[in-house]
Amino acid sequence: MAEETELNLSKITLRPYNASDIDDFLMYGGDEKVTRFTRWNTFSSKEEAFLYIKEYCIPHPYCRSICIDDRSIGFIIITPQSGDDRFRAEVGYALAAQYWGQGITTRAVKMAITEGLREFPDVIRFQALVELENKASQRVLDKLGFLKEGVMRHYSFNKEFDGNQTASL
Repeated sequence: MAEETELNLSKITLRPYNASDIDDFLMYGGDEKVTRFTRWNTFSSKEEAFLYIKEYCIPHPYCRSICIDDRSIGFIIITPQSGDDRFRAEVGYALAAQYWGQGITTRAVKMAITEGLREFPDVIRFQALVELENKASQRVLDKLGFLKEGVMRHYSFNKEFDGNQTASL
Protein backbone atom coordinates (compact mmCIF):
# COMPACT_ATOMS: atom_id res chain seq x y z
CA MET A 1 0.00 0.00 0.00
CA ALA A 2 2.84 2.43 0.73
CA GLU A 3 4.14 1.98 -2.82
CA GLU A 4 0.76 3.01 -4.27
CA THR A 5 0.69 6.13 -2.10
CA GLU A 6 4.24 7.07 -3.13
CA LEU A 7 3.37 6.54 -6.79
CA ASN A 8 0.32 8.80 -6.45
CA LEU A 9 2.33 11.50 -4.68
CA SER A 10 4.90 11.53 -7.46
CA LYS A 11 2.13 12.10 -10.01
CA ILE A 12 0.72 15.22 -8.32
CA THR A 13 0.90 18.38 -10.38
CA LEU A 14 -0.48 21.87 -9.94
CA ARG A 15 -1.78 23.79 -12.91
CA PRO A 16 -4.09 26.70 -13.68
CA TYR A 17 -7.76 25.86 -14.08
CA ASN A 18 -9.41 25.70 -17.48
CA ALA A 19 -13.04 25.43 -18.58
CA SER A 20 -12.73 21.68 -19.21
CA ASP A 21 -12.26 21.11 -15.43
CA ILE A 22 -15.96 21.65 -14.70
CA ASP A 23 -16.97 18.00 -14.19
CA ASP A 24 -13.93 17.22 -12.07
CA PHE A 25 -14.39 20.44 -10.08
CA LEU A 26 -17.99 19.44 -9.33
CA MET A 27 -16.69 16.12 -7.93
CA TYR A 28 -15.24 18.03 -4.96
CA GLY A 29 -16.85 21.47 -5.21
CA GLY A 30 -20.26 19.81 -5.23
CA ASP A 31 -19.53 17.61 -2.21
CA GLU A 32 -20.65 19.03 1.15
CA LYS A 33 -18.05 16.88 2.95
CA VAL A 34 -15.34 18.70 0.99
CA THR A 35 -16.82 22.20 1.07
CA ARG A 36 -17.77 22.05 4.75
CA PHE A 37 -14.69 24.03 5.75
CA THR A 38 -14.28 26.18 2.64
CA ARG A 39 -15.40 29.76 2.17
CA TRP A 40 -17.46 28.82 -0.87
CA ASN A 41 -20.85 27.20 -0.77
CA THR A 42 -21.30 23.75 -2.26
CA PHE A 43 -21.80 24.02 -6.02
CA SER A 44 -24.99 22.46 -7.34
CA SER A 45 -24.73 22.97 -11.10
CA LYS A 46 -22.29 23.04 -13.97
CA GLU A 47 -23.25 26.67 -14.57
CA GLU A 48 -22.20 27.68 -11.04
CA ALA A 49 -18.95 25.75 -11.36
CA PHE A 50 -18.22 27.24 -14.79
CA LEU A 51 -18.75 30.79 -13.54
CA TYR A 52 -16.55 30.19 -10.51
CA ILE A 53 -13.74 28.77 -12.61
CA LYS A 54 -14.09 31.49 -15.27
CA GLU A 55 -14.57 34.51 -12.99
CA TYR A 56 -12.52 33.54 -9.94
CA CYS A 57 -10.05 30.70 -10.52
CA ILE A 58 -8.67 31.63 -13.93
CA PRO A 59 -8.02 35.34 -13.29
CA HIS A 60 -6.69 34.82 -9.74
CA PRO A 61 -2.90 35.36 -9.39
CA TYR A 62 -2.44 31.87 -7.90
CA CYS A 63 -5.40 29.53 -7.99
CA ARG A 64 -4.36 26.05 -9.08
CA SER A 65 -5.95 22.72 -9.69
CA ILE A 66 -4.38 19.84 -7.79
CA CYS A 67 -4.09 17.12 -10.44
CA ILE A 68 -3.18 13.49 -10.88
CA ASP A 69 -2.60 12.58 -14.53
CA ASP A 70 -3.89 16.09 -15.41
CA ARG A 71 -7.27 15.30 -13.81
CA SER A 72 -8.42 17.91 -11.28
CA ILE A 73 -8.88 16.38 -7.82
CA GLY A 74 -8.54 19.49 -5.70
CA PHE A 75 -8.08 23.20 -5.32
CA ILE A 76 -5.24 25.30 -3.91
CA ILE A 77 -4.98 29.06 -3.66
CA ILE A 78 -2.36 31.52 -2.52
CA THR A 79 -3.54 35.06 -1.98
CA PRO A 80 -0.69 37.52 -1.52
CA GLN A 81 -1.52 40.60 0.49
CA SER A 82 -0.67 44.12 -0.65
CA GLY A 83 0.78 47.35 0.68
CA ASP A 84 2.33 47.06 4.13
CA ASP A 85 1.06 43.45 4.27
CA ARG A 86 2.75 42.37 1.00
CA PHE A 87 5.15 40.13 2.94
CA ARG A 88 2.43 37.60 3.76
CA ALA A 89 0.04 35.41 1.83
CA GLU A 90 -3.01 33.34 2.73
CA VAL A 91 -3.12 29.67 1.70
CA GLY A 92 -6.32 27.68 1.18
CA TYR A 93 -7.07 24.25 -0.25
CA ALA A 94 -9.63 21.50 -0.74
CA LEU A 95 -9.32 17.93 -1.99
CA ALA A 96 -11.87 15.43 -3.32
CA ALA A 97 -12.94 13.16 -0.45
CA GLN A 98 -11.87 9.96 -2.22
CA TYR A 99 -8.25 11.16 -2.03
CA TRP A 100 -8.21 12.09 1.66
CA GLY A 101 -5.62 10.54 3.95
CA GLN A 102 -3.01 9.80 1.26
CA GLY A 103 -0.66 12.74 1.81
CA ILE A 104 -1.77 14.48 -1.38
CA THR A 105 -2.80 17.75 0.26
CA THR A 106 0.46 18.01 2.21
CA ARG A 107 2.45 17.44 -0.97
CA ALA A 108 0.34 19.91 -2.97
CA VAL A 109 0.58 22.68 -0.35
CA LYS A 110 4.36 22.19 -0.17
CA MET A 111 4.57 22.45 -3.97
CA ALA A 112 2.36 25.56 -3.99
CA ILE A 113 4.44 27.31 -1.34
CA THR A 114 7.61 26.59 -3.33
CA GLU A 115 5.97 28.07 -6.43
CA GLY A 116 4.54 30.95 -4.39
CA LEU A 117 7.98 31.94 -3.16
CA ARG A 118 9.10 32.26 -6.79
CA GLU A 119 5.96 34.02 -8.05
CA PHE A 120 5.60 36.42 -5.13
CA PRO A 121 9.17 37.41 -4.15
CA ASP A 122 8.04 39.82 -1.40
CA VAL A 123 6.24 37.04 0.53
CA ILE A 124 8.12 35.69 3.54
CA ARG A 125 5.13 34.41 5.54
CA PHE A 126 2.43 31.97 4.46
CA GLN A 127 -0.56 31.62 6.75
CA ALA A 128 -3.84 29.72 6.78
CA LEU A 129 -7.11 30.04 8.65
CA VAL A 130 -8.49 26.69 9.74
CA GLU A 131 -11.75 25.85 11.47
CA LEU A 132 -11.17 24.37 14.94
CA GLU A 133 -13.07 21.21 13.92
CA ASN A 134 -10.94 20.65 10.82
CA LYS A 135 -8.28 18.42 12.39
CA ALA A 136 -7.11 16.99 9.05
CA SER A 137 -6.24 20.44 7.73
CA GLN A 138 -4.46 21.26 10.97
CA ARG A 139 -2.36 18.07 10.52
CA VAL A 140 -1.43 19.12 6.96
CA LEU A 141 -0.15 22.45 8.21
CA ASP A 142 1.64 20.85 11.18
CA LYS A 143 3.51 18.51 8.82
CA LEU A 144 4.63 21.52 6.78
CA GLY A 145 5.98 23.40 9.78
CA PHE A 146 3.17 25.92 10.21
CA LEU A 147 2.81 27.08 13.80
CA LYS A 148 -0.50 27.51 15.56
CA GLU A 149 -0.46 31.10 16.72
CA GLY A 150 -3.85 31.33 18.35
CA VAL A 151 -7.59 30.99 18.16
CA MET A 152 -9.41 33.91 16.62
CA ARG A 153 -13.01 33.59 17.75
CA HIS A 154 -15.60 34.92 15.31
CA TYR A 155 -12.83 36.17 13.02
CA SER A 156 -14.17 34.70 9.80
CA PHE A 157 -17.16 32.75 8.58
CA ASN A 158 -16.72 30.13 5.91
CA LYS A 159 -20.37 29.91 4.96
CA GLU A 160 -23.26 32.35 5.08
CA PHE A 161 -24.94 30.23 7.77
CA ASP A 162 -21.79 29.16 9.63
CA GLY A 163 -21.03 30.73 12.99
CA ASN A 164 -18.12 28.46 13.95
CA GLN A 165 -14.88 29.79 15.36
CA THR A 166 -11.82 29.99 13.17
CA ALA A 167 -8.27 29.26 14.30
CA SER A 168 -5.23 30.80 12.70
CA LEU A 169 -2.41 28.32 12.31
